[in-house]
Amino acid sequence: MIPESFYWRLRAIILSGVILGGCSVEDAASEKHVFQGEIKVGILHSRSGTMAFSEGTAAEGEALAIEEINHRGGIQLNGKRLKIVPIEEDGASDPMVFAEKARKLIDTDQVTVVFGGWTSASRKAMLPVFEERNHLLFYPIQYEGQECSSNIFYGGATPNQQIEPALDWLIGQ
Repeated sequence: MIPESFYWRLRAIILSGVILGGCSVEDAASEKHVFQGEIKVGILHSRSGTMAFSEGTAAEGEALAIEEINHRGGIQLNGKRLKIVPIEEDGASDPMVFAEKARKLIDTDQVTVVFGGWTSASRKAMLPVFEERNHLLFYPIQYEGQECSSNIFYGGATPNQQIEPALDWLIGQ
């Protein structure tokens, strides 16, 4: 059995690769990369329904970041060069579909991590899925706060992080 700490380290490495993928000073465009394996990453946003217009840009940005990382040689883990393979699902602007697709990505597709969600309703519907399976969700948008989970990386600002600087600016005027 693989220790749980291995999976958390693996997720941290993938996140580092996604964040730092564009920071390479080498021009890897002319290099031919030989990958020795792959890591599956879920992308779960609405591609249909009322939220498709807003969420489409997030899905496209995440796919582009993965493409750029792979173009530069992917990520290295335990001395192996790995290609990131995105597996995309449509949340269909429906929180229950988000939960269902999150289960599919984790259980069937066996992704290591999922990037997705846009609305609080979709995030809250997915939260139990990620907690029950001890998987990691990167939620890219601001949220209302007052929620904390070791299985969700909240990438957006909370209201106090938006309002306090605005009030400081207003008072200074």
